[in-house]
Amino acid sequence: MSTSNPASTYGDCVASLRTSLSFLESSVTTLGTGVQDFPRLSSVLRTVRHYELIPQPTLAAAEASLRDEIGPFVALLLDRADKHLDRQARRIETLKARADLNAGRLSHYPSPEAQQKPRNNKHESKGRAGGGRMLDGGAALRAKVVRQRKEALQYSVERLELEVLQKERELRMRLDQA
Repeated sequence: MSTSNPASTYGDCVASLRTSLSFLESSVTTLGTGVQDFPRLSSVLRTVRHYELIPQPTLAAAEASLRDEIGPFVALLLDRADKHLDRQARRIETLKARADLNAGRLSHYPSPEAQQKPRNNKHESKGRAGGGRMLDGGAALRAKVVRQRKEALQYSVERLELEVLQKERELRMRLDQA
């Protein structure tokens, strides 16, 4: 048997136990800080079912209900689009008719290049005998204005035709999507 003092042996045991307790408290503190964010993480990482399987009859009923609800509005919009396209077509035809009328009116007057040619008395009498007539200042100005309006109308007709084509393309795309 050893002659050592039992009190010192108990003291060593108590010291060792206190050291173990401090290590244990340190471990608990470290674990506490590490686990502190778990409730938030569990709510963030929780899986939620986003999609549910729907039986085919339910899906068909929903589609029919949606079609019945939206169908009249789609038909109304298509009718409006058709009426608008008809109006645009009539407007184009009107503009074309005006352009033709103005072109007919302008065909009686010589072009500005013909008016600016050097005048020779011999050539001038031949030119007038050919049916062309010279315009005075006011008539030349009116002819120029009419010519400019004709060009503007031609541009408007081309632009409206392009708009009609674009609207028709958009309408076809919408109908294909529907």
